[in-house]
Parts: sequence; structure tokens; C-alpha cells
Amino acid sequence: MNEKITVNAENRIAFNNNVDFCVGTGRLGLALTEEYLKQLEFVQDEIGFKYIRGHGLFSDDVAIYHEYEEEGEIKVEYNYTYLDRIFDRFIDLKIRPYLELGFMPYQLARGTQTIFYWKGNTTPPKDYKMWTDMVVALLKHLRGRYGEEVLEWPIEVWNEPNLPGFWYKADMDEYFKLFKESYLAIKAYDSRFKVGGPAICGVNDAEWIKEFLTFCKENDLQPDMITRHHYTVEFPKTIGHYDYHKLEDAEMRFDNLQSSRDIADNFEEFKNTPIHITEFSTSYTPKGVIHDTNINAAYLAEQLSRIGDMNEAYSYWTFGDVFEEQGVPYSLFHGGFGMVAAGNIPKPTFWTFAFYKQLKNAGSECVFRDKTSVIVKTSKGYAGILWNIDADEYTREIELPMTGEYTLITKTVDEECCNPLKVWHDMGEPAHPTKSETDLIRSSAFPLIKSAVVKDTDGKAEISVPVKKNGVVYFELSERIFTPDRGYDYDRVISDH
Repeated sequence: MNEKITVNAENRIAFNNNVDFCVGTGRLGLALTEEYLKQLEFVQDEIGFKYIRGHGLFSDDVAIYHEYEEEGEIKVEYNYTYLDRIFDRFIDLKIRPYLELGFMPYQLARGTQTIFYWKGNTTPPKDYKMWTDMVVALLKHLRGRYGEEVLEWPIEVWNEPNLPGFWYKADMDEYFKLFKESYLAIKAYDSRFKVGGPAICGVNDAEWIKEFLTFCKENDLQPDMITRHHYTVEFPKTIGHYDYHKLEDAEMRFDNLQSSRDIADNFEEFKNTPIHITEFSTSYTPKGVIHDTNINAAYLAEQLSRIGDMNEAYSYWTFGDVFEEQGVPYSLFHGGFGMVAAGNIPKPTFWTFAFYKQLKNAGSECVFRDKTSVIVKTSKGYAGILWNIDADEYTREIELPMTGEYTLITKTVDEECCNPLKVWHDMGEPAHPTKSETDLIRSSAFPLIKSAVVKDTDGKAEISVPVKKNGVVYFELSERIFTPDRGYDYDRVISDH
């Protein structure tokens, strides 16, 4: 099947490609481990995100909050030893924290409810003044250590309070109190800090956003961003350790995102307030097998082409597979959230993000976009991304206005040429592959690169780009400057001489 695209170089299509703004992580304490840091370094070298957001800032494994008794009086002290080690390494890797305020330190918690294998406490504080003192003390410490740039680190109050597992009884009024007290304390310290919420996910999302903004209006609070999450699968079928999902209709999911934008804009006070999607993916479980597939990569290609239409920023959950919400993974490919598996094996989804970052670097003037492609004009020519989540295979015939001779580079990720999951399966699905097995799997996890020379005819040129099922292809067309050395004849080199 062939499809024709005719590009008009004068077109200017709104396209917010903020792919590198933020990426998610497991709990912050995992940043003390070697494998975690290796995966993050790889992601930063290849993509380069600005911010990183994760749970557990105040959980006990990071060990910030401590109470002790002295002369019959309860006193509080803070310990930033681990936090400094984590954030210093983030800074080294050119990524900054997107501060999620949570979960509750055990000694400060009102209750005993916890979530996850690592037992993050999800109850309100026993004393809100002690909570806000801890928050402000943290910001003062960070500012003293890292300087005024900390004022640009976004702050989100809690995570998914609309779910009873993440916030005791999903108590809306109690969450609003947490937000208000946190917001006022932070702004009283320095109003330039950017504070947002309510970080909701899925359940009753429209009600929560509307009620949250109503509360903010009534209490003269002006959140700097509205935050929510975005997942795109139906309820799973669980078999053994794994969750099997069906993808939801993409249009329905975009409509849901637009509904949040519309709710906010219906409040005059909050019209055009930025919306940050602080978590998004397909499956919402760390054993969602779709995460490891080419299907995931192709589906998310469309998401990334449009999610910026109604959201200023968005953060994929997560960069790597060092993750323990439901326990330590049993196997190499286990449906983990990460775009990188153990051994720094990039999953196909990794390249979807890498391609969008390359597209951003290439040029910001979008000249064409539809449900299966996005093309930008660059200083050297054109660049674009094509994807296929429906047909067995189709070829995009792209007509471009240009004169002269150009180099066409394509980078292809599909089930045939970049599919580490299949290689691992064909090897017998080794749960803990040896170094040589890991190296082999990793070698299969990179795009197929092809090149060609393209010449115009009467000011136009046409390129043909095949896109196989569940494939994602990045292309770049740039002016070719031909500078052969004296005596070098390429055609003769590759012939019989």
C-alpha cells in the first residue's frame, strides 16, 4: 500500500515537541545503585532530558526526616546525605529534579497505610506545620547547595491522590489541605518557586480537576501548573507475573486530555495555565508486557506527535527498568516501564523518543502532520518521523519542494530489524542472560540505517520510505556537498575495477 504526501514548505503547523522536558524514574533511592546510573547515563547521552521525576523523595530509604527525644521534648532533624548523593549525580548527568513531594516519612505519618514493595507511606502528616517545615527546609538546603537554578525546579504536591492506594481513602478535602499548606509555605519562602497539582490519574479525573481548581479559586491559590497522568490501555488480564493489555483508541485518549484543558480554561483565573503530564505511557503497571514491544514504540509515536497540542510538558514513565513497585523483576524482559532494559538494552520505544529529540534538534518549523507522520523543515532540508500501527506494510511517497542534490538518511525500528524482545525469545528467554548473551541482544536493539542520494526534477523531489507493521522510521534529507578526493572514484571502487 502506498500513500502520498505533498509537502508545502510554506506551511506552518503548530507542533509542541517538548519530548525532552522530563522523564520518570522509580523511587529516588534506586539512584544509589550502579545499574540505575548506567541506564540513566545512556539515556542522557542518547536523548538528554532536562528534568527527572520520581516517587519517594521523603520516604525512609532516602532518610531525610528524623525525630528524637531530648529532655522530654520531641525534636526534628534532617539528613541530606543520600539526597545530596542522588542529586549530585543527576546534576553530573545534566538532568534536574522535578520535585514530587511524597511520600510521608514514617515518623511524620498520621497512619500506617503503605504502597508498593518498598512500602511508601500514603497517609497525611500528623502535623501540617511539621510537614511544611520539612518541605521548606529541603528547598533551603537545595538552594544553598545548587544555587538559584533550584527556583526553576518544578514542584508537584503528592502523587495520584484520587487513588486510595496513593492517598488514604482518596480523601479529596484532605489532599486539598495538603496542597494549600504546601503551596502557601513554599510561596511564603520564595514566590518564584513553581508549584502544581493535583497529579491525578484516571479515576474521576474530570471531577478532581474541576474541584481542585474550584478550591484554588476559593482560596486565592494560583497553581503554576496543573498536573495529571495519562495511560492508554484497558484493564489487564494477569497471568503469572505479567499483565496483558489492549490499547485504547488513541482519539479517545486525546479527547480525555483535551477535556482537562477545557476544564481549566473554563476558569478565567486558570485559563492557559500550563498542564504537565507528569506520567504517561501505554500500560500503567511495571509488568505490562506491551512496554517491551515494537507495538509500544509505534503507538507512542502518534502520542508524541499530538500530546503537546494541549499540554505544555509531558514525562514518560520511565527511563529505565530498575524499578521495584511490585518487587524485583524476575526476568530481563518483564514488561517493565523503562525505555531501557538491564544491560543498557534500548527497547524500541527508546528510539521513538530519540527520534523525536533528533527531530527537535533538526528544526522547529512543522510543515506537515497527520495520524502517521510529522515532518519539519530544517536549515539543511527536511526531517520527519513516520509510523505504522495498522497495516502490514505501506510506503510513504513524499514529494518535497527542493532544488539540487540531497542526502537521504533513514533510521528504521521495526519487528524485523530492531527487535531485541524477539532475539531474547528465540534464544530461549534467558531470565538472567550472561554478558555475551546480553551483548548479543543489545546488538540487535539499534536502528537499521540506510542512505541514498536524491536529486530534484523541476524543483521537486520524491522519496519513498517503507514502514512495516509496528514500525517507526526517522528520515533526514539534507543538502549534499560532494567533495571527492583526487583520484577517488566510488563507482569504480565498488565495481570490478
